[in-house]
Amino acid sequence: MSSSSPRPLLVVDGDSLAHRAYHALPKSFRRAEGRPGNALLGFSNFIMRLWDSERPRAVLVGWDSLDTPTYRHELFDAYQSGRVFDDDLLEQLDLLPELVRAFGFAAAKAPGYEADDFLAAAARKEEKRGGQALVVTSDRDAFQLASEHTTILQPTRGVSELARIGPDQVQERYGVGPAQVPDFIALRGDPSDKMPGARGVGPKTAASLLTQYASLEAMLEDGRFAAQAEELRTYRRMATLDASAPLPPLKNQTPKWAEASTFVRELGLNALADRVAALSKS
Repeated sequence: MSSSSPRPLLVVDGDSLAHRAYHALPKSFRRAEGRPGNALLGFSNFIMRLWDSERPRAVLVGWDSLDTPTYRHELFDAYQSGRVFDDDLLEQLDLLPELVRAFGFAAAKAPGYEADDFLAAAARKEEKRGGQALVVTSDRDAFQLASEHTTILQPTRGVSELARIGPDQVQERYGVGPAQVPDFIALRGDPSDKMPGARGVGPKTAASLLTQYASLEAMLEDGRFAAQAEELRTYRRMATLDASAPLPPLKNQTPKWAEASTFVRELGLNALADRVAALSKS
């Protein structure tokens, strides 16, 4: 980032990065008393690298509420069905929002919302105040947020490399613009969320139809997919991120390296605690 550029708001999909860290680092890695620590370590390393490379004005990390159904579950019973997380990962997911706050950053988690919804709310709020947002996630649903003022940072190798996705890159990858992404997902489907999409429609057909009609609604009004019309409207709503998700204050932040070091040491991650403590002296 140029020193003359305004400092961006860094918005992070906590669950996405925690999962990547958990699977990228050996599960045999343990902290004090033999408790799991690989996701805590990998996530901390990633957040520190992001802060150093992007120099944001503030950081917000959004989290899923795994124990509370969202409106997406209520709309579609099969939504995300069959997902099972390791107990070691769940234990670390419970600790990570507190770790984020120990770093001096903001964490957002609320019943009925997913991490993606907080990303949408924060990016839109930052745009309205005339700022720039960087959205860090491996979930391509967030491509709908790409704009002149919001860039998606997508991990490409574990959590070590990031691709920068703007409107042009969304168009190159999907063949549609960011505003069409929810319609594209509704048509194509999303296997990871158990969303079937339109029968017989894959990515290329979905993009071609959206080039022709501009929107799913225009297709339905023209009589396309008549037997599935309400299903597809439901899928589109599920794929649309909820920018009304409640946010904590997003004032400019200064990392609390010393406090974070203390917290990390209490978790039994002493080597990480030493590295974080060193940042408070630099």
